[in-house]
Amino acid sequence: MELLRGGDALFPAQIAAIDQARHEVWLATYIFHDDEAALATAQALCRAALRGVRVRVVVDGFGSKSSLAWLRQQLAQAPVALAVFRPIDRWWNWLHPGQLRRLHQKLCVVDGDVAFVGGINIIEDRVDLHHGRTETPRLDFAASLRGPVVRPVEQAVRAVWTRAWLGHDFGDELRAMVRSAAPMRRARRLMRRVRMPRASHRVTDPRQLPPVRVAFVLRDNLRQRRTIERAYVNAIRGATARVDLITPYFYPGHRFRRALKDAAKRGVQVRLLLQGKVDYRIAALAAHALYDELLGHGVQIFEYTPAFLHAKVCVVDNDWATVGSSNIDPLSLLLNLEANVVVQDAGFAGDVVRAFDAAVAQSRRVEQPDGKGLRGMLRRALVAWVAYVYLRVAGATGRY
Repeated sequence: MELLRGGDALFPAQIAAIDQARHEVWLATYIFHDDEAALATAQALCRAALRGVRVRVVVDGFGSKSSLAWLRQQLAQAPVALAVFRPIDRWWNWLHPGQLRRLHQKLCVVDGDVAFVGGINIIEDRVDLHHGRTETPRLDFAASLRGPVVRPVEQAVRAVWTRAWLGHDFGDELRAMVRSAAPMRRARRLMRRVRMPRASHRVTDPRQLPPVRVAFVLRDNLRQRRTIERAYVNAIRGATARVDLITPYFYPGHRFRRALKDAAKRGVQVRLLLQGKVDYRIAALAAHALYDELLGHGVQIFEYTPAFLHAKVCVVDNDWATVGSSNIDPLSLLLNLEANVVVQDAGFAGDVVRAFDAAVAQSRRVEQPDGKGLRGMLRRALVAWVAYVYLRVAGATGRY
């Protein structure tokens, strides 16, 4: 495993892997923009397809909406199969009850040999969709992986690509199934293609694993609804020394907040690094609404000010870390398709700690909350109401 900071580190490594591909390339992302970094990635995908590599790409219909026409034009130069997850190119698409559940994963697998998992979209580090170009690159991370953990990553990309691809050729697939000599066998094969991998690491003897122990952890809306949240909470509950967490969007539920507060209460150093340079005002309001509660229980809060923050990483004690696409908010924990890797390794955790400390050194510490009194109470009530309505419209049930 290797921790990669920003697109400046990810894109060259990912493009180099694609250029060496011999059989297959699978890529899933929320945003595939139309800037120079995206163009270099699209060109690498086309080069691979033109030399006979099977290339499959899936993007989210909302996250990549503004650049979708450009992307189709670029990938049309080669036999690259582009699927769009829940497209919104027609007004009636918005009436679909699942439209608020987006593909938020950022995954790439080459030849079943190397995988890239993280929070980095296919967009330049110094380009923001809403604020234009910036001088300082945003803070973001991904990880490159080799070994047995690549298999479930590949299965996850295959599954989400197939789900999106069936959206426009499902009729052809059904007709082929009916006409097939063995329709049930073809149906079972189709189900295997759309099924996300299960967490087989739970039943694997750790003594049989390589020195670095890695789990690929998914959140979907079928069998693994709370998997990423449980991984976080279980790790925080077992913390004895430190919990360092970076996330741009922070509005955790009751169970997650309780784990953070209990850890701080028993003497664990709990540090949160959140946005100081705000991209979405409502997201900042949601995080600020919790400052008073968390600071009052000994949780330390820092705001990253040099640039936009997009990283989703956490390290617990000296040997547990996670990197991925999941924010700590209702959209990521209850609605979107997300993917993280959880790593139990002192070396990798040390890399995350050093990256965290370097970012904190450039941040400002929040000493006093600004949410006391009537104004703070109204802010908390407004955020809670908005979150409740959004989750109900999206079809989420249960307590958050």
